Amino acid sequence: MDFDLSPELRTLAAEASEVGRRAAATRPHREDGWLIGHDPTFALELADRGWLGMTWPTAVGGGGRSALERFMVFEALIAEGAPLATAYFADRQIGPTLLQYGTQEQRDRWLPAILAGTSMWCIGMSEPDAGSDVASLRTRAELDPDGSGNWRVSGSKIWTSGAAHADWCYLIARTDPDAPAHAGLSEFVVDMRSPGIEVRPIVDQTTNRHFCEIYFEDVVVPGDHLVGTLNDSFRQVMRQMEHERGGIDRLASNRRLHVECLPLADTSDPRVRQEIAALETTYRLGRLLVLREVLGQAPNAFSAATKTFCTEHEQRVSAFCGRVLGVSAQAWDPSTPEGELQERVSRNLVYAPAYTIMGGTTQILRTIIGDRVLGLPRA
Repeated sequence: MDFDLSPELRTLAAEASEVGRRAAATRPHREDGWLIGHDPTFALELADRGWLGMTWPTAVGGGGRSALERFMVFEALIAEGAPLATAYFADRQIGPTLLQYGTQEQRDRWLPAILAGTSMWCIGMSEPDAGSDVASLRTRAELDPDGSGNWRVSGSKIWTSGAAHADWCYLIARTDPDAPAHAGLSEFVVDMRSPGIEVRPIVDQTTNRHFCEIYFEDVVVPGDHLVGTLNDSFRQVMRQMEHERGGIDRLASNRRLHVECLPLADTSDPRVRQEIAALETTYRLGRLLVLREVLGQAPNAFSAATKTFCTEHEQRVSAFCGRVLGVSAQAWDPSTPEGELQERVSRNLVYAPAYTIMGGTTQILRTIIGDRVLGLPRA
């Protein structure tokens, strides 16, 4: 089989690399730019280049381009550390979800701003004491007794990336408390400027503030903001998670860090050479797994395996870079190339455990692999 890319795809990837490299150079930190890189101006540039909604139908304003073209663009941008967070969640998940489950009115209302790079979205899924178990969500949405058809939302969400800057929250809430755990959940679009919403950023060990808590107290949500079928969110959100778990962002987050640490590795040591070869092999295998997801060739629910494989690779990259540069108590000068690289390595070492937690913990995903992919018997 010929795995070589066409000249057009190679040109597109090179263009995206240059755009990403230039944008990342303006940021204090290059790793995980798709998650922490809030930059509204860069979102507008992505829109101007037609890199938002690339694969969406032209009838809704999308680019009508191939999934492989989108893959090449975002692999390059993410690997360079481009600040994508302002637009990435909406492009990766919200748009495709609205295209699949939303009404025509909802698409007409929300898709244009996503395509224009002018609206930022967060996803209200995880909750305190629920973790990766969507069926345990307790935030509730109740029909307003005044007969208006509006919903009133109360509860809280946690680990909600980008909530402090978001215009909209794609919220999962319990609408039937008497239904079985996996039933009785529904999805809503919530205006983050609504009265009764409080956002509290969470400062992690790297000093990032992208994770947030959101508190909802009797927040009014219009009835036409219900997305899809009432009480059928669990099925819908499992489809949405396919977009979240099977993408290149789960593999390439610290790719640039790896590339920049390689020249400093002691390749006279055969064990180091072996580790470098293993990491490069793993990246290529992970890339093929992501491509299967992108091209629709992966089995149902296989994104759980893709994410597990890829994020464990990211953790191994972080550990390798830490061993290459070592750890020092001295105050590094981040204005120097060596000091800037050492600081990035230290940040990535602290951050790396999150790779296998966010988007569904590895423990939960291995259960999904055994249950839904392999069909193993339950104990």
